[in-house]
Amino acid sequence: MALSKKPTTGMSDILPAQMRVREYVKQVIRETYSAFGFTQIETPCVEPIENLTSKQGGDNEKLIFRILKRGDKFESAVQKIREGASEPAQDLVVDSGLRYDLTVPLVRFYANNSANLPSPFKALQMGNVWRADRPQRGRFRQFMQCDIDILGEPSNLAEIELIMATTTCLGKLGFQGFQVRINERRILKAMAAYAGFPEESYDSVFVTLDKMDKIGMDGVRAELLENGFTEAQVEKYLELFQGLESASDGLSYLAQTLGDFLEDGIRENLQEIMEAVSSVKTADYELLFDATLVRGMSYYTGTIFEVSLPQYGGSCAGGGRYDKMVGRFTGNDTPACGFSIGFERIVMILLEEGFEVPGAAGKKAYLIEKGVGGAQLSGIIAQAQKERAEGTQVLVVRMNKNKKFQKEQLQAEGYTDFTEFFKEG
Repeated sequence: MALSKKPTTGMSDILPAQMRVREYVKQVIRETYSAFGFTQIETPCVEPIENLTSKQGGDNEKLIFRILKRGDKFESAVQKIREGASEPAQDLVVDSGLRYDLTVPLVRFYANNSANLPSPFKALQMGNVWRADRPQRGRFRQFMQCDIDILGEPSNLAEIELIMATTTCLGKLGFQGFQVRINERRILKAMAAYAGFPEESYDSVFVTLDKMDKIGMDGVRAELLENGFTEAQVEKYLELFQGLESASDGLSYLAQTLGDFLEDGIRENLQEIMEAVSSVKTADYELLFDATLVRGMSYYTGTIFEVSLPQYGGSCAGGGRYDKMVGRFTGNDTPACGFSIGFERIVMILLEEGFEVPGAAGKKAYLIEKGVGGAQLSGIIAQAQKERAEGTQVLVVRMNKNKKFQKEQLQAEGYTDFTEFFKEG
């Protein structure tokens, strides 16, 4: 079988110029989040399969890269399958998988280490995740995520800090005019209850609602009816969104219309978050309430938010509150809230816009003619070492026959200062 030069579908080789931008973005993210008091941690890329399939990851659980058992355990599982075991074959032969996000590993990490962590704990994670998804623009099967999470903080201070940190970071990277949309899962449930949808069908309703920006009101109506809901239920539900379009204050309109279906304090809590963030924001963006915002993860329990960039035409960051996840591990619920930046999409936009890393210019290159050796070569390397010790980046390479093309390639890598060394005598 011939070897393949191309990476696996949905994964990419990263060239030096791309890597420089990626490392700069990671640096800005790390420094900004650290300024907000977040502490960096690291978790393994492989998680126990039972954690990844715990019904908390939404559709991502369908996209897991599963890892087979090894050695005797694998042989034993195969034997059970041959003997007609009742369990699905993949459950028998798999014991772990590549993480599809950083939230599930974080919750396991916190459950395992909380006794040694401060409360509240402000975590920063940066690492690759994997999903067996259909590759497309801005979406890969292996991609970097950058998450910040606050565990142990029950108040909306967590949401305010997360939104402020993330938007500050985007502003430092040069993004302007973006939108931060915010909603509450309990508002979504109250709207569904008000319309008369049975509680067990809420997730199905939300899946359809999440398509509002793509299929419009008529498309949502048609899909809900197709899914078996009554015309009375569907019309009552969509009347809420029609009322929102004409309301000057969407939150107040819903609070008044939903009445007892909406828990006390939810409107005030969300309003407080929006007012606090808007009054102190440092980046150029719009914060708005969006009753159609769903977020796909079933583990969200309260506030949810999402960032949309005009350059991308979709979301580039998102998150929310997930107060029940830690309890799945420990038996005791712990308040938790997180925000994840779509690192790959941000880098893609910066590269498409020709972004240049600040301070990347001014690197030196020593081009040494072939044949230079001995004491002369040692002297050149000693000179390079001296400049390196003084903080200058110096590349030492042999001079190619096509010196002009070599310099052009190095200039593309940020080298602007060239020194040529020729053989003496």
